[in-house]
Amino acid sequence: MATEEDVRRMALALPGVVERPSWGQPAWFAATLMARIWEDGVLTVKSEEREALAGTDPDTYFWTAHHERSPRLVLVRLDRIGTEELGELLMESHRIAGGKAPG
Repeated sequence: MATEEDVRRMALALPGVVERPSWGQPAWFAATLMARIWEDGVLTVKSEEREALAGTDPDTYFWTAHHERSPRLVLVRLDRIGTEELGELLMESHRIAGGKAPG
């Protein structure tokens, strides 16, 4: 089970990421928004696999009508994923958001 603190620790460990509020929630930015707490226990990330993720595990991955016009945004229920999967999601979202390559 991943937590908001796991998100914070992993996101801030990525090159060039800063935390600042977005719509009153904690958010992490690379060149653009890479992740944001949508509501308690739910994280927004960018993924090129949104359809596949939601199609195979809709109890964990989903989106709302608000996210329809942004086909890379997916919501993730943090209590349904482990920290390894969270790390992979954050690295992909960092890349899509224009983050600097590690190293």
